[in-house]
Amino acid sequence: MKNSRPENSRVRSGRLKRRRMARGDIRTTPADWARDLAFGVRFAVSGGREGWTRTLLTAVGVGLGVALLLVAAAVPAILSARDDRGAARNDFAYGEPVLRPTAGTIVTGRTDTTYRGQDVYGRLIQPDGDRPLLPPGLDELPAPGEMFVSPELKKLLGSPEGALLKERIGHRVSGTIGEAGLLGPRELAYYAGADDLVANGDNPARIDRFGSPFPSTPLDSFLTLLVVIAFVVLLMPVAVLIATAVRFGGERRDRRLAALRLVGADARATRRIAAGEALFGALIGLVVGLGLFMGGRQLIGTVELWRISVFASDVSPDPVLAALIMVGVPVVAVAVTLFALRTVSIEPLGVVRHTGTVKRRLWWRLLLPFVGGALLSPMADGLDSTSQVSEPKIAVGAVLLLAGVSALLPWAMEAIVGRVRGGPLPLQLAVRRIQLDSAASARMVNGITVAVAGAIAVQMLFSGLESRYTLDTGLSPLRGELRIARDYTGAAQQHEDTAAVRATPGVASTLTYTLGNARRPGTDDPGAFVIVGDCASLGQIVETPGCEPGSVYTVGTPTGNGPRPDDEYAPAAGERVDLGAEESESGKAAPALWTLPATTAPTRVVPDPAGSFTTGIFTTPEAIKVGDLADAGTELLVKLDPSDRDAVERVRNTVARIDPLQHVEYYEETEELPKFTNIKRGLFIGATVTLLLIGASMLVTVLEQLRERKKLLAALIAFGTRRSTLGLSVLWQTVLPVTFGLVLATLGGVGLGAILLKMASLPLAVDWLGIAGMAGISGGVVVLVTLLSLPPLWRMMRPDGLRTE
Repeated sequence: MKNSRPENSRVRSGRLKRRRMARGDIRTTPADWARDLAFGVRFAVSGGREGWTRTLLTAVGVGLGVALLLVAAAVPAILSARDDRGAARNDFAYGEPVLRPTAGTIVTGRTDTTYRGQDVYGRLIQPDGDRPLLPPGLDELPAPGEMFVSPELKKLLGSPEGALLKERIGHRVSGTIGEAGLLGPRELAYYAGADDLVANGDNPARIDRFGSPFPSTPLDSFLTLLVVIAFVVLLMPVAVLIATAVRFGGERRDRRLAALRLVGADARATRRIAAGEALFGALIGLVVGLGLFMGGRQLIGTVELWRISVFASDVSPDPVLAALIMVGVPVVAVAVTLFALRTVSIEPLGVVRHTGTVKRRLWWRLLLPFVGGALLSPMADGLDSTSQVSEPKIAVGAVLLLAGVSALLPWAMEAIVGRVRGGPLPLQLAVRRIQLDSAASARMVNGITVAVAGAIAVQMLFSGLESRYTLDTGLSPLRGELRIARDYTGAAQQHEDTAAVRATPGVASTLTYTLGNARRPGTDDPGAFVIVGDCASLGQIVETPGCEPGSVYTVGTPTGNGPRPDDEYAPAAGERVDLGAEESESGKAAPALWTLPATTAPTRVVPDPAGSFTTGIFTTPEAIKVGDLADAGTELLVKLDPSDRDAVERVRNTVARIDPLQHVEYYEETEELPKFTNIKRGLFIGATVTLLLIGASMLVTVLEQLRERKKLLAALIAFGTRRSTLGLSVLWQTVLPVTFGLVLATLGGVGLGAILLKMASLPLAVDWLGIAGMAGISGGVVVLVTLLSLPPLWRMMRPDGLRTE
């Protein structure tokens, strides 16, 4: 009797503790967390084929995201390695004094060219002594007539596709360039030996070192804004996809957790056990992601996107970022699982989902974009190129805006689909399925919704900035698509080279003239252009009535007392001009006087979109000899046959035979700044990879949902439902969420794009055609995913799918 009271108190205490545990009033200790997470891991491992299938699907989804995150973490190393190799092989010596030859100096000649749209890096190298400087990637210099080439160029020269390029370069291949001398494994590059180069300070130039003496300039505020937004847009869908993957198999898992409640586990413990199961899938996903990353890293050297290739050794993730990924992904898996189970009541007798009885809250979904807009609003007054940009604030603001689009999707689907009634049977089945669990349907398309919203915003910013970073070259292809500028000391060589270019197959017409300068004698005024050419060439530049050998024409405003500040100098007939150089090596150059003949006629220029010449002296070679013009250069404009795709390559081959160092300039009316072009290429590459990831993840999601509904599909088939009806139902279950997602993505993307344009001090402009194109691409991804899911759908729609063990 003495011990009965303590025993009764222990019994009452145990009952009270169990009641408090059932209500969730007991404080959770770290030991409880560790025990329940470990139990969840064990639960996933020992779940049989069903459990392992669910775990592997989660691992594949998480692994795809982890692989892309690791690639993103390696981007700084990739860019740094390319820049370092490019700077290490730089031999630019313009403006520097000509060096005296030594045993270690070399003479280099730039022979860069273009072949069918691909840039070819080329150098001629001539040693001055017996211990010559070696370019990066070479162990020795090639002998005259030989060359060392990149592996990709060697492959191209050995194929029929590279026949014209082989004719242009014309050296024997005697070795290959190492990785240190190439920007990427697919780059076309060569170093050729020479013995006839004469250094002139520019091209050819004598150097005693390789390496860029000029530091790279940082990005301005507008390009920094573009880069930050691009990274957010590319990585946000990845985070969404990882969060979606850890929720695979949620319905069956929740039903299994009800059995744990039946044997005594409280509500909090079941959530922690579920988190442990998701944690195990995320850990396996890390292993899968590492495997995909390492495998893709070995194959990345064989891939080229938008003319950019990468060495496998360059793809090295930043250690800090890699550690954050390895820690962050499991933490996200646990957090997402606990957050998702907040609306699920797991009871001993079953699972209750509060989806149809409790409306989703809207206020916190609107709070996300509101806070994001508030973070960006202080910068909405406009940036200039020198403004300090707060990258973290921009990134967080953009993330919150895009997260708001993702958070609004389940609410919008529930609000709209809940009011749909009637329609064809496949549509009714799809609508009913979405009504039962709109969150699952929203999860499937969250990734593509966020991606499209971000793509619209970036596209708006790109379109606005394009005009700012696209320059008008002042050149027009009206008179010729190609320009060849060369100095001549005599007319005979000029006529011979012009005839060779004119005889090249694919050349439609040519325009040749020599450009010099005429000043008023005794002054240092800029003077007027002197253009020397035959009557046919002059006739394409100015009106030449009665042109014959010896004719001279002027265009401009002749003045008797010298040029006024607002006038171009245009001497009149009988006036003397100075054709000599302004300065010589010994000082001021001696004048070379020439008198305009009395027959000089005023004329007008032929309209030219580029406005190449507006004033000047236009004369035939019989009136002025080319050799009389100091500092004169001859320009040859070439018009090509548009039906001959290789005409430009043949012209380049002809010019290379004339002078390997001669550059052929392709006339383009506009030119994009290289930094802007590189960012655009990087974004296109990232968008391509992200889109492939989204498609793969959507396919895995659809397959997981079909697996969850295997018995339901089999039951419908057993009751006589047509396969076509179920197939169309699956299509509707994908099309409806995607449609809602695209509408929200358009609204969110245009809103974010408007804020970014205001930050960049650009007017609001929406490219609806571009938005329609993005929607079309997204629709194509959906159709492709649906088609790929049909074969497993047919296999699941069998009556024997009802069998259970």
